[in-house]
Amino acid sequence: MADRRKADPFGVLEDERAAAVLRRLHREGRWQSISARTHRLRHLPAVLGNHAVPFVAEDADLRLDRPVVIDERQAAFCYLTARTLQARTIVDLGTSFGIVAIWLAAALRANGGGRLVAMEMVPERAQDMRQNLVEAGLADLVEVLAADAPHALATDPPQIDLVLNGGVPKPSIDMVKLLAPRMRSGAVVLTDDAGRPGAHYRSYLSWIRDQANGFQSTFLPLKGGLEYSVRR
Repeated sequence: MADRRKADPFGVLEDERAAAVLRRLHREGRWQSISARTHRLRHLPAVLGNHAVPFVAEDADLRLDRPVVIDERQAAFCYLTARTLQARTIVDLGTSFGIVAIWLAAALRANGGGRLVAMEMVPERAQDMRQNLVEAGLADLVEVLAADAPHALATDPPQIDLVLNGGVPKPSIDMVKLLAPRMRSGAVVLTDDAGRPGAHYRSYLSWIRDQANGFQSTFLPLKGGLEYSVRR
């Protein structure tokens, strides 16, 4: 029996060019996790007390020049979710330097084409993301939105199959509310880091798990936690 711990998450990809770029980006970005953990040690008393830890400008500045790296296994799960849904329209909230965008765009290419709307509020990171997408050969599938993203997403895209919610916790409810009316029945919202200590996502999880708001949702214990929500 194969050892599942040795399974290569990049093995799900059918695009070798995209896989090569992703291997490099994940390798270059791993150190960010160590740096971020060290930075957050100052919040340890609040975390141990199960209190909310404020997401402040200092935290945002820490990430300005560093890729926000999703775990390879989580990224492979996102890719396979997009493939399972046969997604043609995907929205990526808070895409950083484009690591997740490449995974999702590769899924669109494997599905026969489509459109990924990727939001990144930091112009410098959006520029780097475009370069990474070009290197991966997937730029033609991706529309990058910068500072005007909330306004641009108010009416477009018209129908959504999958949302990757990897942005700042506090606006997450507003962004999902904005997109929900255009999510088809069976559309999926994947929220990364939902189980991260500090309870950033407490309000969001309370809202998304209330079926009166149109979703059925559960928590998956992947690294950092992944909230898996299906549009009813």
